Amino acid sequence: MRTRIEKCVLISVVGWLLVTAAATAGTDYGGRFDPVATFSILGYDLDTGEVGGAVQSRVFAVGNGVLWAEADIGVVTTQAIVDVSYGPRGLALLRAGLTPAAVVDALWDSDRDPRPEGWTKQGRQFAVMDSRGNYRAFTGPKATAWAGHKGGRDCTAQGNILAGETVVTSMVEAFEKTTGHLSYRLMSALDAGQAAGGDKRGMQSAAMIIVKKDGGVWLNNDVVLRLQVDDSAAPLKELRRLVDLAATQRERMRQSRSGR
Repeated sequence: MRTRIEKCVLISVVGWLLVTAAATAGTDYGGRFDPVATFSILGYDLDTGEVGGAVQSRVFAVGNGVLWAEADIGVVTTQAIVDVSYGPRGLALLRAGLTPAAVVDALWDSDRDPRPEGWTKQGRQFAVMDSRGNYRAFTGPKATAWAGHKGGRDCTAQGNILAGETVVTSMVEAFEKTTGHLSYRLMSALDAGQAAGGDKRGMQSAAMIIVKKDGGVWLNNDVVLRLQVDDSAAPLKELRRLVDLAATQRERMRQSRSGR
């Protein structure tokens, strides 16, 4: 029979092996987590002045850190080997008067790459759009393939670990061809991206945000939409259901204000 000391040593060894396996399994960057596969679209509506973004990913609750927006300022998406601080810092730089191109350069240049072995800045992907629809996107050279971005009229699409370039190309085409409220144009872009192959790892969550000064349905509300589907086998289907509900709410409030 094993002594108490032998049992303790055995338990410690097994525990160490389990921790080591959990820390290293399935990672492309030698870090603690798998890289997050995501595709997103940022868009501007010239007629309404609304600006926003939408995202789908094979990760839980993607909306918690990817999309950042502020009325009269713009919208930022930060994904792939994510540094969430790019979101609020990007908005702050836009607020200070920098162009989207200058914001992208400033964010990248000021990133000191604190975890180059496990979460390198070379794998970051992000995009910045101001409140007038000007934009700039960036995909790091070590973002997991396929990774890239595509610009269009009043929109930019970007993604990583995708089926291919047709994902972002299809997203831009769908945004440009779709009419109606910005939420439906963003939604169509996500659907088109998924139809083109989407995220190679599958689907799990989606989110959308749209802002405009006093554009919300309540008093002093700059948020037109802030929707999240955190965990679903069909996140885009559920997100579209919420977009439809929001459209119904906006129409009801419009009629109420007009006295109809």
